[in-house]
Amino acid sequence: MSQFVIETHNLTKVYGEQRSVSNLNIHVRKGKIYGLLGRNGAGKTTTMKMLLNLVQPTSGTIHIFGRDAQLEEKKILPRIGSMIESPGFYPNLTATENLKIFAKLRGIPRINAIKEALELVNLPYKDKKLYSQYSLGMKQRLAIALAVMHDPEILILDEPINGLDPIGIAEIRKFIEDLSKNRGKTILISSHILSEIAVLADDIGIIDKGVLVEEGSMKALEEKNGKYIHLKVSDNAQAARILSVNYGESDFKVSGNQDINMYDLTIPIPDIIRSLVEEGVDIFEAHLCEDTLEDYFKKVTGGEGIA
Repeated sequence: MSQFVIETHNLTKVYGEQRSVSNLNIHVRKGKIYGLLGRNGAGKTTTMKMLLNLVQPTSGTIHIFGRDAQLEEKKILPRIGSMIESPGFYPNLTATENLKIFAKLRGIPRINAIKEALELVNLPYKDKKLYSQYSLGMKQRLAIALAVMHDPEILILDEPINGLDPIGIAEIRKFIEDLSKNRGKTILISSHILSEIAVLADDIGIIDKGVLVEEGSMKALEEKNGKYIHLKVSDNAQAARILSVNYGESDFKVSGNQDINMYDLTIPIPDIIRSLVEEGVDIFEAHLCEDTLEDYFKKVTGGEGIA
């Protein structure tokens, strides 16, 4: 049996001449938090809507719990909770009253389902405060309560921390971590906030212009987001030739006229400096650097970073 509870194979969605999602292959492990990371408009929401059968793929397949998501929708969807965009809560009703309506519509039989869902997200049961009086953070928490009310095995959450203040973000993060670590839920969460995904996710997929450009564990990503030697020299073209000849070095990046980043850290910096100076290359800077996750995102997407 596969370790993945969600798998897509060449999942594609085309609107007219625009490819919103292109040949996407994601793999979500059971009981883990998978962060789908990308700028706004990268294709994250479209991907999630296809997983939930809200949008029909142009091509490709989706397997959830090892089943074809399109052919066995009625068996799969009751086992999934989701928060895609804003739920249609009634502004003149309380949280409890709103959830009672959804529980009835969904045929949720458990008597304590509403109370437990609200307690999970730290909202009061049978409170008199109306939804219209809720802050954005409280509205997000109620949306998560709705998503978990039927005790699903998978949660699909689209930008659950978008627009929240730092306290609200910390609260939502705590709920998500608890659902995964203590309750065994598999969670697929999208965001354009790199720092929050880095804290939460076990695994990560980076999507750019509808294409999955990177996928792997957060640990592996942090290892790739490694150290390098930065050199500022008088002539980086000549320096690159010297490195190639003297050390067989090819794992470096040349930029501008003076900068070189070397990724092979086995070569001592004093040896590098000596070789370049002996060949007439002046060294203005030579030091060890370490990229941030933001830098790595820029590298794999070939563009500006995200928040």
